[in-house]
Amino acid sequence: MSEIIVIGGGAAGMMAAIAASERGHHVVLLEKKEKLGKKLFITGKGRCNVTNAADLETLFANVCSNAKFLYSAFYGFDNRAVMDLVERAGCPLKIERGERVFPVSDHSSDVIAAFTRKLKQCGAEIRLHAEVKALLCEASDGKTGIRQQIKGVQLVNGQKLWSDAVIVCTGGLSYASTGSTGDGLKFAEETGHKVTPCRPSLVPLQTAQDWCRDLMGLSLKNVELRMVCGKKEYYREQGEMLFTHFGVSGPLVLTASCYLGNAQKKSSKGSKGNAEQTEPIRLYIDLKPALSEEQLDKRLLRDFDEQKNKQFKNALGGLFPAKLIPVMVMLSDIDGDKKVNEITKEERKSFVQLIKNLPLTVTGTRPFAEAIITQGGVSVKDVNPSTMESKLVKGLYFAGEVLDLDAHTGGFNLQIAWSTGHLAGESV
Repeated sequence: MSEIIVIGGGAAGMMAAIAASERGHHVVLLEKKEKLGKKLFITGKGRCNVTNAADLETLFANVCSNAKFLYSAFYGFDNRAVMDLVERAGCPLKIERGERVFPVSDHSSDVIAAFTRKLKQCGAEIRLHAEVKALLCEASDGKTGIRQQIKGVQLVNGQKLWSDAVIVCTGGLSYASTGSTGDGLKFAEETGHKVTPCRPSLVPLQTAQDWCRDLMGLSLKNVELRMVCGKKEYYREQGEMLFTHFGVSGPLVLTASCYLGNAQKKSSKGSKGNAEQTEPIRLYIDLKPALSEEQLDKRLLRDFDEQKNKQFKNALGGLFPAKLIPVMVMLSDIDGDKKVNEITKEERKSFVQLIKNLPLTVTGTRPFAEAIITQGGVSVKDVNPSTMESKLVKGLYFAGEVLDLDAHTGGFNLQIAWSTGHLAGESV
């Protein structure tokens, strides 16, 4: 029997502790907060989107960073295996729109309770209020090219715990109140691992346009959102979005934020390779994606013909929500008091373009406190994808959001945590 320490009692940590315990090891699960699964508790608006029931090809397609690294993890313990484990532990599940999987009760606490029961059944030792200060390593013989060997951890209270292996499952930097304060990133750097730049992801976006504030609270459904920098398009999808006092949010925007990092790299190079000449990152909203420009123009002609004596600002009720009309009139550069039968063909064509490409300029993201996940983390180049073991420190493993792995919203990020956690626990 080996002594295994798991740092972090979130999704990846609990799964790693279960997998290691089931293989006959003595596992100590260290959680610095007062209870397990604090971030799980708030996921899915408190309902916990456990995973996504789509096929594996779709799972991989929804991973934004380093999808190939997850091959062994996903195939070794997939979404069906997660659902089976949770239901066997006493938490029935259901599948909703978009293949999202939730507990039947709609209470995330039931998922956490199921994992807690499973941990106890497996004989894992759970220690709360146990914050790790540092990893304890010693020099290796160097014969395998690995220069360090894990020996245990030191807690903040000074206590040292010795073990044969340590699995780091401390999360990223989002929702710091749940315990995700970057501890594992610090441990990784202290032991020689590369940590890629971290940024908020699945997060609302800030924009330069003041008129977003005037639309605060307005939700748009069945629109198309594009993210563009220069001539390159980074994202295009249809769905729902929301205007806020700082810019935009909602499902489309959160997913678009996953691609902001790549767009920012392009932007910082500038149009001529000069870092000072940055290219703006634009969002374009197609308010009528079901209509081509030609069809939309005919629709405008018909609407204007039916209301030929109305002022432009009063003839748009059939096209947009009331709150959006003044903004569209302002951005159109057409006098709102102008009669619709006086609007020129050029003005109408220009208005069609505005409806199909309502522009916004991205100035940044909201902070980590508002981000669902962290993009960036421990470089996957320093980790063996077949075991989750460090290539630099023997007996040290990483799993979950601490790694440079992230995905779209819809249960995909939790699946990464479950799969990598299971693989790490299985491999120790």
